[in-house]
Amino acid sequence: MRILTLLLALALAAPGQNKKIVVTGMPADAIAEFQRVSGKVTVVVAEPMPKMIEQVADADAIFGAINPDLFRAAKRLKWVQVYSAGVETYRFPEFLHSQVTLTNCKILQGPNIADHALSMLLALTRELHLLIPDRTKEEWNKTRWKPIELRGKTAVILGVGGIGSQIAQRAHAFGMRVIGVDPKEMPLNPYVSRMVFPDRLDSVLPEADVVFISAPHTPQSENMMGPKQFELLKKGVYFIAVSRGKLYSTDALVKALDSKRLAGAGLDVTNPEPLPKGHPLWKFENVIITPHIAGQSDGVQARRMELIKENIARFVSGEPMLNVVDKVKGY
Repeated sequence: MRILTLLLALALAAPGQNKKIVVTGMPADAIAEFQRVSGKVTVVVAEPMPKMIEQVADADAIFGAINPDLFRAAKRLKWVQVYSAGVETYRFPEFLHSQVTLTNCKILQGPNIADHALSMLLALTRELHLLIPDRTKEEWNKTRWKPIELRGKTAVILGVGGIGSQIAQRAHAFGMRVIGVDPKEMPLNPYVSRMVFPDRLDSVLPEADVVFISAPHTPQSENMMGPKQFELLKKGVYFIAVSRGKLYSTDALVKALDSKRLAGAGLDVTNPEPLPKGHPLWKFENVIITPHIAGQSDGVQARRMELIKENIARFVSGEPMLNVVDKVKGY
């Protein structure tokens, strides 16, 4: 039995047998978990560039990031796993048109990003953005506040994927009517009363009491909320952006705030990002800005780990991977 065990260990360790995975941006305990998934993988912690160029030369997979230099060096590369939902920074031509599989972490961040989106909306509609700073004055003043309720209001959600579907669920729970905008044919969603394709966006914007931006950034979605779209909004609308800042025109948003067309905005993503000091968006009292942190939570890393470990097992066994991205479409 001891001899058989030794022979098996030698076989698993034999050159060419194991799939090599080079991992960036993960702690040591995560690396150990990845390694325990299968005896048929060798998980390697990425070293800083340019040493990583050498490490990926015989790698079958890269976790965390890919760029043109790494891609050209990774002659055996078959799979890239990124930790984010968005993949726009990896859309360089060689990778886009290759046979290398790209998987992301879409859907996993949906619950926490949706929580963040609704928390910004509630802070604005209940005027908490004004009440909380006033605490330092130690004044009990009930007369200046005019909060509104969400029940009966209409939410237009741009992008009804892993994030947008979770926003729809929460908005519906508050009694809102939800209109979704998405390029994909969607199955029946009990939280969405109506779905339209992006070419019909202009037809539904006048109905919105709040617009949520939760779509991925692609060439087709960039600036989908431009000057014309902000002009279509009725007065008193709220604008909440939690996916990517390049989906909306910053100048048009500033103009809509300046003209009082918007009742308020909640921005976890901006363009440019990070938002520089002195930018006009900082001056508005009815704008809540957070530093692209909606994707963070106490539960998201556990979900990310389970997905990646499942994909490692599928990669080794040749089964279909989870969260495969259409690299050309960008989602």
